[in-house]
Amino acid sequence: MIWVVAFGLAWGSFLNVVIYRIPLGMSLLQPPSTCPSCDTRIKPYENIPILSYLFLRGRCRHCGEPIGLTYLLVEILTPALLAVLHLRLGLGLPFFAAALFTSGLIVLGFIDGHHKILPDLITYPGIVLSLVYSFFRDDLTFVGALLGAAAGGGFLLSIYGIYWLIRKKEGLGFGDVTMMFMVGAFLGWPRTILTLMLASIVGAVIGLIYVRTHGKDLKFAMPFGSFLAPAAYVALVWGDRIITAYVARFQN
Repeated sequence: MIWVVAFGLAWGSFLNVVIYRIPLGMSLLQPPSTCPSCDTRIKPYENIPILSYLFLRGRCRHCGEPIGLTYLLVEILTPALLAVLHLRLGLGLPFFAAALFTSGLIVLGFIDGHHKILPDLITYPGIVLSLVYSFFRDDLTFVGALLGAAAGGGFLLSIYGIYWLIRKKEGLGFGDVTMMFMVGAFLGWPRTILTLMLASIVGAVIGLIYVRTHGKDLKFAMPFGSFLAPAAYVALVWGDRIITAYVARFQN
């Protein structure tokens, strides 16, 4: 567990680079870590996960500009989520596959929250890797992965198409569709449906609260991927238990 958390801290720092640079079309390797405000090279001792942010009080040491809270959240969230996966899965191929999937969810969730986009650079490789992984797992076959992808991406694709035919404009980003193809291929169809249900319920509640508190109408755009990502993680870790408990209520 100590090694998993230590890796998660370092990995979370890298995910912050991915979250910041991919929407800007920047290389993940060059230039080295620099302050986005003053372009000053960040020293290694200024780049220690969590501790550096707290020590610097969330500001650049050189120019004093605030460092986004996202950096701290990702560095806390990544080791925490990986630790939960380790408790559930041990340390083997299922853990590493789930950790990579979770990393994709973190990146997609935060990018969508900031930029309202879900980059193909994450979702398309995620679809392929999820389908390939199905050949090496005991809990989901390749056909099951395809069914999951069809249940997730196919459902949102149908909504996307119907809304376009009726309103002649997008009512749902296509990135949400490709993200759910990835999620479905990894989770299988039952947990994919659970993901859609959880994300829709939480998204609707938060959306209504936002409308009421900010004076918006119901047409404002919400980053649905930011709700799909945590819902998919819940379905990954606790989905089978939730589905079993839900079905048991009706059987009783």
